[in-house]
Amino acid sequence: MSAWLLEPTYWNWMLLGVALMAVEALLPGFFFLWMGVAALLVGLALAVAPGMAWTWQVLLFAVLSVGSIVAWQIRLRQHPTPTADALLNRRGHQYVGRVFTLDAPIINGHGKIRVDDSTWKVMVDQDCPAGTRLRIVGVDGVVLRGAVESPPATEV
Repeated sequence: MSAWLLEPTYWNWMLLGVALMAVEALLPGFFFLWMGVAALLVGLALAVAPGMAWTWQVLLFAVLSVGSIVAWQIRLRQHPTPTADALLNRRGHQYVGRVFTLDAPIINGHGKIRVDDSTWKVMVDQDCPAGTRLRIVGVDGVVLRGAVESPPATEV
C-alpha cells in the first residue's frame, strides 16, 4: 500500500465520494453527484469485503458511475421535472399562435420578421408582399414557420 492512503482503505473511497459531491456543488449538472455516490458505494463494498483487489475496486467504481449516470438520465426522460412555464427558455415556441405583420416581402418561401426587439427567420409556403399578416404555426430550430393570416371578412 502507498503511504498516502488511509487505513482502513474504504475511507479513501468515502473521501473521494465526498470530494466528488463537493465538486458537484461547485459545478452543478448531476454528473459528479452520481460518481460520488458510486465512490461511496465502493467504500461500503470495501468495508464488507476488505480484501478486494484495487483493480476490482476501480472496475466497480467505473461500472457504478456509468450505471448510475445512465439510470438517472433514463429516469429524467421518463419523469421530466414539472415546471410552471413549459415554454421557459424556448423563446421561438413562445411565438406560436401570435400574428405578425411583414416589414419585408417573403421571397421563395423565406424571409425575416421583426418580433419585439429581435429579427427572426421565417418560412412560409408562398411568397408574400410586405404588410402581409403571418400567424406563427411552428418552430424548426431557430426558424419560425408561418402561415398567411386570412384577412377578416368584411360585413356588408
